[in-house]
Amino acid sequence: MAARGFPYTDLKDFLAALERAGELRRVTVPVDPTLEISEVVTRTVRAGGPALLFERPTRGEMPVAINLFGTEKRMAMALGVDSLDEIGDRIGALIKPELPVGWSGIREGLGKVMQLKSVPPRKVKTAPCQEVVYSGDDVDLDRLPGLQVWPGDGGIFHNYGLTHTKHPETGKRNLGLYRLQQHSRNTLGMHWQIHKDSTAHHAVAERLGQRLPVAIAIGCDPVVSYAASAPLPGDIDEYLFAGFLRGERVEMVDCLTVPLQVPAHAQIVLEGYLEPGERLPEGPFGDHTGFYTPVEPFPVLHVETMTMQRNPVYHSIVTSKPPQEDHGLGKATERIFQPLLKLLIPDIVDYDLPAAGVFHNCAIVSINKRYPKHAQKVMNAIWGAHLMSLTKLIVIVDSDCDVHDYNEVAFRAFGNVDYARDLLLTEGPVDHLDHASYQQFWGGKVGVDATRKLPAEGYTRGWPEEMTMSPEVTSLVDKRWKEYGL
Repeated sequence: MAARGFPYTDLKDFLAALERAGELRRVTVPVDPTLEISEVVTRTVRAGGPALLFERPTRGEMPVAINLFGTEKRMAMALGVDSLDEIGDRIGALIKPELPVGWSGIREGLGKVMQLKSVPPRKVKTAPCQEVVYSGDDVDLDRLPGLQVWPGDGGIFHNYGLTHTKHPETGKRNLGLYRLQQHSRNTLGMHWQIHKDSTAHHAVAERLGQRLPVAIAIGCDPVVSYAASAPLPGDIDEYLFAGFLRGERVEMVDCLTVPLQVPAHAQIVLEGYLEPGERLPEGPFGDHTGFYTPVEPFPVLHVETMTMQRNPVYHSIVTSKPPQEDHGLGKATERIFQPLLKLLIPDIVDYDLPAAGVFHNCAIVSINKRYPKHAQKVMNAIWGAHLMSLTKLIVIVDSDCDVHDYNEVAFRAFGNVDYARDLLLTEGPVDHLDHASYQQFWGGKVGVDATRKLPAEGYTRGWPEEMTMSPEVTSLVDKRWKEYGL
């Protein structure tokens, strides 16, 4: 069942829905965007607390909205569902390979096609995000209450800017979520990583000796904000995906000074370009890994135009070791993309990406084991599946293990494994931010086969039966529980 008022028109609409639901608190006293907001947010997240609206930041000209996605409940509200699995079920229904049977099947198939056709973005001529326009010398990024999150950060960062680029040759659009370091009143460092599509767009522009136009949207509606973080294949338009999630087309407007489109209901838009060959040191930055990422050279965005709504709200996020707000985003991705992963790897029954593994370092996967070395086959398939290729640790368990129950998973992984035989060691790509690999961008990986072992795998001792109480006794104790006085 969709959340009341869903789909939300814009960020302010979502904040109002959160407030009605008791999921938003306003902070009415002055709070410093340098470190103080970060500490308040971190404590709130770790207490399972609400979304926050800092109404009087001591830097910038607008309030700061943060911790919007910090719980699964708020993430579900953001996407208009009661449970994140509902979206995965919708995707699973769309990708079922069965041919339609009879008239009802044909009608269902047409309904699926029309559902997809109805959700591409829709262009509008005027937009709230362009109610106020600053250009040239009037552009000043200090109007925004950007955050310094950790003491060792290299300065002020804008942590939820939705970055828009186009492939210079094909015109294919990309929407990504990258941190932005403020270098000056009108320049930003573009920390896009080696595996990202925008990096490829920039490489083509540099090869052609061209400037790359860029537009940054801050404070979009929550579905678009989530879609920017989703690990979509390069040929899937993020705005088509956002329209699918919303059940309604996303309104887009032409930028004023660059040949790109942005969400019409964004709070703030920055328009500019990258000069070919230009780099500046970016970082350090306290990232979601829990460690500072080092200073590296990254491209520089020259902001020529800044547009915004009247009375805008600035959206950001705090990054740190888990738990942090990105838990909600990561859990949404896990649930939403489960059907697609199962389509690629039908052996998978369920999977979990633990927040403690910052969602890409560890995957727990359950399978119905059918043949020798089945677990190892699934490990290799995961390492070949799009951005799952960055996973460093894969734990494979039998289907009767709840992958979301970490105690049960640990019981299997600690007790069902002969570590001389049941580990698969390999090397491959790792996340750009991974500090543990001895070389940047690639490193060692391990798969742990925590399934029951078969005689054909060389296990000849006869796998023991796990103890379970008889149903008759559990039923008896259920009935008599109050009698025991416990």
